[in-house]
Amino acid sequence: VSDASGCSMIAFLHTGAAKFPQNLLSRSRQAVSPLFPAGVLKGFSSVISRKLASHGFGASMAAMSSFPPQRYHYFLVLDFEATCDKPQIHPQEIIEFPILKLNGRTMEIESTFHMYVQPVVHPQLTPFCTELTGIIQGMVDGQPSLQQVLERVDEWMAKEGLLDPSVKSIFVTCGDWDLKVMLPGQCQYLGLPVADYFKQWINLKKAYSFAMGSWPKNGLLDMNKGLNLQHIGRPHSGIDDCKNIANIMKTLAHRGFIFKQTSKPF
Repeated sequence: VSDASGCSMIAFLHTGAAKFPQNLLSRSRQAVSPLFPAGVLKGFSSVISRKLASHGFGASMAAMSSFPPQRYHYFLVLDFEATCDKPQIHPQEIIEFPILKLNGRTMEIESTFHMYVQPVVHPQLTPFCTELTGIIQGMVDGQPSLQQVLERVDEWMAKEGLLDPSVKSIFVTCGDWDLKVMLPGQCQYLGLPVADYFKQWINLKKAYSFAMGSWPKNGLLDMNKGLNLQHIGRPHSGIDDCKNIANIMKTLAHRGFIFKQTSKPF
């Protein structure tokens, strides 16, 4: 049974069951079922599902039906790792620069930017830094400078369509340190400009506290525990922390949370 567009009424009855009024759904099934042998309805809807999936619609349609509309087309999940020691060294320098592009409709990762950065003021990583982050000296030696990495970020943003004025995107960090302290502080030290897209963000800790009613004192560990999520990868690995942030965001969105900017305008 098809309409003018060729869409199957059977597929509608199958995929729309969750939202279709139960009394009408029952009557519709009763009206259609005599036309087909037992099991055909189920089999036909499975075929439709496979056809949609083959064209890339399966996961996205399911995800779109699960999440409320967000205010942004894309969330850009970011988590720096930087040179460090006890007592703390100054200035700190970014040594890992990861970004995950998260689709605001499906909350799935669509693209990844990930580079290591060579520090110039304190080029030798401390044992404390390596133990904390898992980043060894060979991972930063010979890597691009922060200026070069920022240029590549801009190229990636352009390639991903994120610089289009009609596309709404915002960075997401676990805390305010990354974009309020670390990046502008190092850029000021090096005499580099800070792109406007780095000047507004969502602090996941604040978003979590709004959604769950408690402040995550231990950051990602507390948020994963509060949401019954398994921690992904190694703590204080920038790219792994980004994956945890993305997973927490997806879970909160699934619960109906709408993400909003938390940073104040510069």
